[in-house]
This record gives sequence, structure tokens and C-alpha cells, in this order.
Amino acid sequence: MTETRLNLALIGTGRIGRVHAGNIAKMSGARLVGIADVNQSSARECAAANGVTRVTSEYRELLNSEGVDAVVVCSSTDTHTSIIEDAARAGKHVFCEKPIDFDLRRIDGALAAVDAAGVRLQIGFNRRFDANHQRVRRAVADGEVGEPHLLHIISRDPSPPPAEYIKVSGGMFLDMTIHDFDMARFLMGSEVSEVYVSAEVRVDPEIGKLGDVDTAVTLLKFENGAIGTIDNSRQAVYGYDQRVEVFGSRGSVRTENQFPSATTISDDHSVRRDLPLNFFMDRYRESFAAEMASFVDAVLEGRQTLVTGRDARAPVVLGLAAQRSHDEHRPVRPEEVDI
Repeated sequence: MTETRLNLALIGTGRIGRVHAGNIAKMSGARLVGIADVNQSSARECAAANGVTRVTSEYRELLNSEGVDAVVVCSSTDTHTSIIEDAARAGKHVFCEKPIDFDLRRIDGALAAVDAAGVRLQIGFNRRFDANHQRVRRAVADGEVGEPHLLHIISRDPSPPPAEYIKVSGGMFLDMTIHDFDMARFLMGSEVSEVYVSAEVRVDPEIGKLGDVDTAVTLLKFENGAIGTIDNSRQAVYGYDQRVEVFGSRGSVRTENQFPSATTISDDHSVRRDLPLNFFMDRYRESFAAEMASFVDAVLEGRQTLVTGRDARAPVVLGLAAQRSHDEHRPVRPEEVDI
């Protein structure tokens, strides 16, 4: 591995894989040297767009290359643990999209492989790298709001995903709310001790037919005594709704939605502005670039990544606890599902 540039290989060229490829292509400290995808047409298209000449359908070819220092895993969730394990055994550092898996035993196996190999692992919880969320974290960590009492996360998508996606998503709590579980731990700097869910199907009956929900409020109790709520919906007709507030003994800190412009129009009928950004790729564009830059810097500098394997595992535990809470209509402690 060179001292100044990290050679990365991309595995998976779907929507998020292409975002990462484009961001890597703009980085001075990294270079995209190979792309793997069973969909060769997609792989070649992504390679052409980012100046990559090496394309393969078999990711292990890239793992066996001395010219690859690390891999960016953007394939389907059911392949993540096996690729992480293979990459670790090959001595490659790993950036992997969330979640590692829906099964804790498989997650533990992948994390054990990473530890045994001594490679770096970062998981793609990109919202931690949003500048507004980082400011909230600093306000809590530095005591600006005093002792934290309440956390409120609003996370609503502009439209529900198709049925085919729902079937393989792992359910709302492991697909959508998992980001909010990670944010809750990150913002509060405390582990969750109890989860209680109230959820219904209020948006799309087809989601209910598949055994999932599309509307939920999740109550969290933290080990530091604070209380949190997560407010989720699969459909906010006005756009991508992403807001956070932490209320404490000395005050509060909050973030609002982002808009395509700051323009406000006032007339004799109303005062109005544009709707919020309507897609997560737009809302979190900068955070995707920031998380990849953070991973590259951590590897080049030989330090721990900012989203570790433990950070990746904890939201899955909370997602499983949330699902059990919904199924059994009761509060659930994380250790009940962490077996």
C-alpha cells in the first residue's frame, strides 16, 4: 500500500455503489482500480464513467490482487458477511454498506475475521457524517444543552419502496429505522436499554400483506436516563423529512429539513417556499463523500474508523428488539435478542 494513495476496488455497482465510485474518483488520497459486479453491463458502465479499466464478475479476483488495498462493498445485504470475511483473509481493508447482515451470528463471524486479520472496517452509516448531525453531537458532548433529557428523530421517506424491495429489506426496523437507531446512539453518546414500538400499516396495504409496517413510533430508553422517540413513515408527500432535536437541562439543539433554495415568496395569499429535498441522495450528498474520505484517511493514517464493527452490530440488535416489541406488544431489552 502506498503512503499517499489508497487503491480501492468496488464490489457492486447499484445506485449507492455508483455514488461511492464517483466520490472516490474525485479524491486525491484514493484511486478506484477495479470494479466487480455479476451484472457486467452495469459494471462496465460504472467503470467507463470513472476511468476504471479493470472490470470483473468475480470479486475474488480483485481480492487476490496486490494492487488493491481495500474494497468498498455495495452488493446485496446477503453477500456482505462472506465478502467481508474473504476480504479480511486477503488482508484488505473494508468499507461496507449497512447492514452487515440481519443475523447476529453471521455478523459476529465477519467481525471476528476482521479482528483476526487486523484490517480496518467501516460501515456506511453516512448520516453520522452530515455536518448538521455532527453539530448536534458536539452540542451534546460538550454540554451545551446540559444533561440530555429527550431525543426526537423524525425520519420519513417521500414514497414507499416497491413490493419486491420490501420482500428482501429485512422489514422496516432493519431497513429504514436502522439508520435512526445508529443516529440515536451517536447523538446521545449512550447505549439503548429498552425499546418499545407502536406501528401500523397506514400508507400501502401491500406492505402489510408482506408482513411489514410502514408507520411507526419507537420509544427508546437510554442507559444515561434519557428518553428518545423515533418517528417513521414510508410516505411524506411533501418530501424527504429529516429532523432531529435533543432537549436537555440547559436548552435544546435541533436540525431542520434542507431545501433546494432558501427563497421565500410572500404575497397577499400566503408565505411559502419550495418543498424539502425529495431524495436521500440529495439530502445526504455531502455526507456520502465525507464518510468515504474518513475511511480512506483512517486506513492511510493507521487509526480506527469512525463507524466500527460494534457500531454496525448495535443497530441490528435494536432493530431485532423493535421487531419483537411490535410482535409481542411490549417493551424489549436489547439483551433479549442479543443471543
